[in-house]
Amino acid sequence: MSIFEAVIQGIIQGLTEFLPVSSSGHLAITQHVLGVSEDNLFFNVMLHIGTLVAVVAFYYKLIFKLIKEFFAIIKDVFTGKFTFKEMNHERKMIFMLIVALLPLFLLFVPIPGTDMKVKDFAEVLSGDSKYFIVVGISLLVTSILLFVGNRFNNRLKRREEANGTLSELGAGKQSLTVVDAIVVGLTQCCAAVFSGLSRSGSTLAAGQLRGVNRQKALDFTFILAIPSILAAAILELSDALSAPEGITVSIGAIIAGMISSAIVGYLSIVLFKWLLKTNKMIVFIAYTALAGLAVVVVSLIEMNVGYNIFA
Repeated sequence: MSIFEAVIQGIIQGLTEFLPVSSSGHLAITQHVLGVSEDNLFFNVMLHIGTLVAVVAFYYKLIFKLIKEFFAIIKDVFTGKFTFKEMNHERKMIFMLIVALLPLFLLFVPIPGTDMKVKDFAEVLSGDSKYFIVVGISLLVTSILLFVGNRFNNRLKRREEANGTLSELGAGKQSLTVVDAIVVGLTQCCAAVFSGLSRSGSTLAAGQLRGVNRQKALDFTFILAIPSILAAAILELSDALSAPEGITVSIGAIIAGMISSAIVGYLSIVLFKWLLKTNKMIVFIAYTALAGLAVVVVSLIEMNVGYNIFA
């Protein structure tokens, strides 16, 4: 792999990881059109780490506060000063992040009658071309969720304006409840299984449908991505290092890919937050709908002819 190719892949990863268009869905589309299967697992892990750097760089102030409060909680617990009734915003967010991460353990639940776990089902759907239609349907679901979540938030804003309760920070709750966190966590699990179902888009929509402020819901989604991406990277890294072919990409290409994914990932977060703030989510709603429809049409044609029309 050349440095140029690594940079291009890094750009694609950075764009699709945080924008609500599904990185896994676009990877599946690319592989289907090119007629190739996923390889260079170690390189893919490094690209994910690059996007991890992006979200940490963007939210470093909030992350520092969360880390500080986490150790303060531990101190208060051992000194007997901890209480659930008197928690600041950061402490509440820490607990809601923990709650939202718990559903991820469902991915390791065995599927009855098979030797697979739930997480393995994702590899089956994305690795077999006969399930290509699932990617299209998932992209359509992403579009619907974005549309419904955006519309619900707009209605909430109009209602709060009429009641005179609209905050300067926007409509909706400024923090999540336990039920909100569970719903977001379960949504993230679904996104991990179905290629084409955007993690950032679906979890944002879940938060909005629960009445959470859209910017707060997005911030929670991106912070939640840190342990999720890190855990996935660790699991994939162990597979990559034990793979028979080993590391087949040059150090230069790996560094170039990581840098490009980090820079583009950071800019993607900025763009996403701006489009959400200015109520321009129609861009992603329309794109995922058109992309999903195109994939479904192609899939139906291939089912009829019996082969990959791009091969």
